[in-house]
Amino acid sequence: MPPDPPAVEPAPQSTAVNWRRNLAALWLAEFTAILGFSFAFPFLPLFLHRELHIPNGSELAFWTGISAGVTGFALALTGPIWGRLADRYGRKPMLVRAMVGGGISVGLMGLAQSALQLTVLRGLQGASSGTVAAATALVATETPAEHLAWALGILNSAISLGSAAGPAAGGLAANFVGLRAIFLGGGVLLLLAMIPVLLAVRETPRRVIREVTPSTLQVLRAARPGTIKALLVLMVAQGLLQTSYGAGQQLVVLRFLQLVPNPRDAQSITGITFAAAGIATALAAVTFSRLLRRSNYRTVTTTAAILLGLTLLVAAAGRTPAVIIIAFVLGSFVSGSMIPAFGTMVGLEAPPIVQATIFGFSSSAVSIGFGFGPLIGGLIAAAASAQVGLAVAAALALVLALVLWAAAREPQPPRQILLTAQ
Repeated sequence: MPPDPPAVEPAPQSTAVNWRRNLAALWLAEFTAILGFSFAFPFLPLFLHRELHIPNGSELAFWTGISAGVTGFALALTGPIWGRLADRYGRKPMLVRAMVGGGISVGLMGLAQSALQLTVLRGLQGASSGTVAAATALVATETPAEHLAWALGILNSAISLGSAAGPAAGGLAANFVGLRAIFLGGGVLLLLAMIPVLLAVRETPRRVIREVTPSTLQVLRAARPGTIKALLVLMVAQGLLQTSYGAGQQLVVLRFLQLVPNPRDAQSITGITFAAAGIATALAAVTFSRLLRRSNYRTVTTTAAILLGLTLLVAAAGRTPAVIIIAFVLGSFVSGSMIPAFGTMVGLEAPPIVQATIFGFSSSAVSIGFGFGPLIGGLIAAAASAQVGLAVAAALALVLALVLWAAAREPQPPRQILLTAQ
């Protein structure tokens, strides 16, 4: 683990740095990057089945869970490292690095000849990417606190729209050029995502306060009382959300394969479903801040978690593709309100001088869920059924609601912290 970065604070706002311009450029960059990631990700079960010849049934469910989950575990291990390096060398270089790493690893997946090779490349993708955490840290650092909820909602709308357009475009492209080519196309899109970052994104210069480096824990202890506990609760919540929703994503595809015998029809339904889910997530991301004017973060997130659990239960009980699609899209909408809400809560709780480090740990929490969700869902589907897996995913969402209701607190903008040498 690299040492903590030098203690720094943002320098006075430079006229050359415009947070709105940064947000616009990052919106375009993240839309393109997530478009690249999601161009092929929803089709992993189909790729394993059709291109790598894994038979439908328990073996396909097993490899779906392993290959989908390993990315999250790899990112969970490297997320704090990239976060600390971002605090030390800047958020923008880490975002560019993540796009290069993701582009190369995703592109190489199109050349995989076995399920094991695909799984290894998925692990490399997780270890080398992390564009969402890097972009979120950039927005959180440069955006005034009073605009942070709105700005992160806008950024998350890019992520959601990319997640919507990717499966639709990938499904269409797969019908013409095949599943392997869509991985190559996804890699190219990730590399193209660097262009707006390199040309338009600027960071506020940061000055070093002291040569002796304070630890992240020391900074958090000097912050608002209860900050450490509040951040831990939020990270647990982020992990539970991604575990629940991530399991649902892969299990829905397995349900389509069960209900729709023709793989090409299942491919088309998968693309349509994930496109609609992405649009729903994007709508929630850009509108959730309006709910905060009448309510608060705890109420919004707790209610959304309960609704997510209910929609996953409906998906588990569904006997037709239409019912499952409607339930999953509604679940994506409520999930889409929680993602930027949690990001904003972390940004408001984290002291600015270690914000990227905190977002790195936050990214690890999400990534652990991203790993456990498909893994748990795949193993349960292999041992029992996809319906049972969806019921377990629903139960996790209800546990999330309980955690938020019992332990979360309403965030406040962090005060500036100056640590001097002892």
